[in-house]
Amino acid sequence: MSPTEAMPTPRRDDPAHRAWLAAQAEALFNFFQPNLIVASGGFANLDERGRPMPAERVRPLHETTRMVHCFAIARLLGRKGADDIIDHGVKAIRTRHRDARHGGYFWSFDDHGPRERDKLAYGHGHVLLAAASAKCVGHPEADALIADIAEVIATRFWEADWGASAEEFREDWTPFSAYRGQNANMHLTEALMAAYEATGERDFLDKAESIADLILRRAAAGNGWFVPEHYTDRWQVDRDYKGSDMFRPFGVTPGHALEWTRLALQLWELGGRRLAWLPDAARSLLERAVGQGWDKTRGGLYYTLEWSGAPRVRDRLWWPCCEGIGAAAFLAAHGGGELADDWYARFWTFADQHLIDRRWGGWRPQLDDSLQPVERYFTGKPDLYHAVQACLIPLYPADASLTRGIINAAAKRAKDATS
Repeated sequence: MSPTEAMPTPRRDDPAHRAWLAAQAEALFNFFQPNLIVASGGFANLDERGRPMPAERVRPLHETTRMVHCFAIARLLGRKGADDIIDHGVKAIRTRHRDARHGGYFWSFDDHGPRERDKLAYGHGHVLLAAASAKCVGHPEADALIADIAEVIATRFWEADWGASAEEFREDWTPFSAYRGQNANMHLTEALMAAYEATGERDFLDKAESIADLILRRAAAGNGWFVPEHYTDRWQVDRDYKGSDMFRPFGVTPGHALEWTRLALQLWELGGRRLAWLPDAARSLLERAVGQGWDKTRGGLYYTLEWSGAPRVRDRLWWPCCEGIGAAAFLAAHGGGELADDWYARFWTFADQHLIDRRWGGWRPQLDDSLQPVERYFTGKPDLYHAVQACLIPLYPADASLTRGIINAAAKRAKDATS
């Protein structure tokens, strides 16, 4: 099935829809792969046609690491050339991002060396994700990378008294703010689960459960299942905080509640279904996110909301829709019923009609309130991670990460073939 064909009715169990999803994932890899590698290190950002933008552009840690993760997925799917991109990304993490003097990982580099030298929890969580994904494909440096980043997280970022991660330090590990954030901890939870799957080390799972308890069972449940984004250093919700619109916007971000919906159910499965509160929390998060965040007239999720639930930033970004797809797919597999099936269809219908760029490829990252493409926070086509996972997550059982799901499915096929 061609990825330019119209989407079949979005039902997770429909063979035509599933074939379309696989074709969309393949199209995304086809769009990103040819022009990614920058010879001096890291990966290029691509314009709307998939052409590399100037190589001197700063290369942030989360972009390097996410590309390693995505092409580990591609490698598990048998894609040719994926190993080269994984190798290139791991090399950039270890030689361009890593601080050989003080330890940890610089936020960004350019052709001249480290650029933004701060040590951010958000980036370090993604290093752990990339390391775990690299291990899943047998990369020879994966174990060393896991050991290094695990030590940095444990000794520099982890605050045992609160059961979560601190946020940010200078190059020499001098603290420079009292800010604590859920976004970094949410992505760390994703990475910790991946590391537990890859290594079997229980400490990773314990940390993931601890963060979820703090952010979801206490903070989100105490705020009507809005997920508070910003906190003081004593983990008190700071409703007045406003940072950058990209990473620390004011108010409520519905897309993060949807991301947590999937992660909560994955954590429940990974922990042997011990934490009985997680499935109800997952459903509540999705219900509140779509109940307040979905534009009932034009469709799509507002990027941010006021604490009252009113829209604040009315633009529609691609990644909340992607996370909504993953959330609905996971919830549907865990008894979500019509609610999950309906929202799965709505998210995919919106993505199909407004976000997938059938002229040039990739997904449009940002639409204004009239659903026209705009360049405010992003230039070109900045991301593979969210979109390709939205295409692939529905194709695998909702009981593990995507990488582990692909590995398990391959093992089952091999077993069935010999039985």
